[in-house]
Amino acid sequence: MSQAPFQFISSRDNAFLKDLRRLSQDSTAYRKQGRFWVEGEHLCGAALARGAKPVVAIFSESFWPDAPTAWTQAASKNIVIADTLFADIGVLESPASVGFVFELPAPRVLQSKVASVILDRVQDAGNVGSILRSASAFGFTQIIALKGTAALWSPKVLRAGMGAHWGLHLIEGAEPAQVADLVVPIIVTSSHQGEYLHQAQHGKTLPMPCAWALGHEGQGVGVELEALASLKIRIAQPGGEESLNVAAAAAICLHASASG
Repeated sequence: MSQAPFQFISSRDNAFLKDLRRLSQDSTAYRKQGRFWVEGEHLCGAALARGAKPVVAIFSESFWPDAPTAWTQAASKNIVIADTLFADIGVLESPASVGFVFELPAPRVLQSKVASVILDRVQDAGNVGSILRSASAFGFTQIIALKGTAALWSPKVLRAGMGAHWGLHLIEGAEPAQVADLVVPIIVTSSHQGEYLHQAQHGKTLPMPCAWALGHEGQGVGVELEALASLKIRIAQPGGEESLNVAAAAAICLHASASG
């Protein structure tokens, strides 16, 4: 099979590469450009495995001759750049050799009956990405990110999500009032009040499907969202720590629901 057509870019000042650097390094640039960027073989492969179709594929000059056909034919446009330019764009510790640009999905409509995770001003991008990964693993297909939550399609959240984005129904910039449209019970996590998770699990009082509400790393769930909850849950910590990292707590809670 003949090699796919491509455009070669050698100038660091190329306008497209400038936009790409913004997408890679600015957490909110995707909102302005209507596109987002992923880099590295793992994330690009995960996107293709989920059926996602990039609009532009970018390859390092040294990788291009050996790039898999599925990747060189994935996008409508291929761009090859010098290895040094790729290293300048990327933010991975080990420079990547491939990256994809995707169109930002259209805003999603809230699904009222599916297992969901509500993120209430969770601000750390690593936490948000980790929660998305746990949600995908345990069958919570909808993420409702309230305003103040880390940008879902930002580079750091995408990297921490490890490909989970493409299997989830993502709603960004939601208001607490929208959450009231959920038909499934809302469960609020708390570090100091409510039923202990292991007791609720053993007592079969954990509803499924449900919507777990996870709050700000320091302040927890806001009062407006807390008022919508039908159940408050806390995690026993016999070791005596004051609280758990929100991503760790999410994994524990979502697994408990999924395993019944």
